[in-house]
Amino acid sequence: MTENTVPLCGLPPAPPRILPEGLSRNRLDAIIELGDKWVNGTTLRYYFFDAETDGSKVVLPDGSVEFVTWAGAQEQQDAVRRSFAEWKALGIGLNFTEVRDRNEAEVRIGFMRGDGSWSYVGRDVLGIGTGERTMNFGWDLTAPRARQTALHEIGHTLGMMHEHQNPFAGIVWDEEAVYAELAGAPNFWDRETTFHNIIRKLDRVAGSVWDAKSVMHYPFRPGLIVSPPEFGTSGINPPGTISDLDAAYIREWYPPLDPSDAPTLKPFESRPLALRPGEQADFLIEPDASREYTVRAFGPADMVTVLFEDVEGDLRYLAGDDDAGQARNAELRVRLFKGRRYVLRARLYTSWESNQTAVMYW
Repeated sequence: MTENTVPLCGLPPAPPRILPEGLSRNRLDAIIELGDKWVNGTTLRYYFFDAETDGSKVVLPDGSVEFVTWAGAQEQQDAVRRSFAEWKALGIGLNFTEVRDRNEAEVRIGFMRGDGSWSYVGRDVLGIGTGERTMNFGWDLTAPRARQTALHEIGHTLGMMHEHQNPFAGIVWDEEAVYAELAGAPNFWDRETTFHNIIRKLDRVAGSVWDAKSVMHYPFRPGLIVSPPEFGTSGINPPGTISDLDAAYIREWYPPLDPSDAPTLKPFESRPLALRPGEQADFLIEPDASREYTVRAFGPADMVTVLFEDVEGDLRYLAGDDDAGQARNAELRVRLFKGRRYVLRARLYTSWESNQTAVMYW
């Protein structure tokens, strides 16, 4: 072990998306890149565990059991709040708000020491129970440069992956040296964890350019990288800030939105969509009667559709569907109420016939 070894983020394993065989390369690439991203304009609500019973029992080396809390001190929470604000300050279309009820939160944050720092990626958090963490911070976020950990974990929640696993980086590891490095303090990772978080090449990344300055990049000491040779001798030490490429990619996925620009969608009115992969169309729905409605996409496309209710300017998730890779179109069946406002957001993975997609409700 070396003196500059630092604790690293360990992504929890997530089940792979099951897709049917025979999909074209374009469809696969679009689904892989965009499948964990949020529809733009989503408000992500985050919650800090704070109850005395919030925690985990851990078995100590002597066989005894100790309860370790998930609650974090005010200064630890403040470091996370500042990091959410830093991502929002990029001018993105996503919004972040803190809530006091865990049942309202998509992102639930713990500060369990000894459990490492980690987050589920993008929409994977929706599959985690409301009593469980989707993000954890295992060390002091007020230490020098430590707040980069909060920026990094929030980046995962936005759908970003580890940049050092970018297949375009061309990194060739001294694998045994990497396994030995991470097996000791402060990470104590087994080989499977090290492979999952470092050695493994990803099939979904932000773009085709390797960004060694990304906040999603681990630092590495000299001697762990065989190629490119300059990093073998110097190592890699990212600055721990949101890089220019990080900002560009996140703005590309979540460009700023003006809710007043959304056109109104009328019942039985088919609205054609002329979207490129990754683009999104938003519509305002103001039903003229309280009843059950069907909201559906049409055409040869993979798409995710999400319906929100506008509650005094706060968009609350109502229903969503994702038809990626399937031989059907996204469809929502919901009860809507006269006098209330709803926002429909449709994000395209890919379409294989131009200008042949549409949305309608009835």
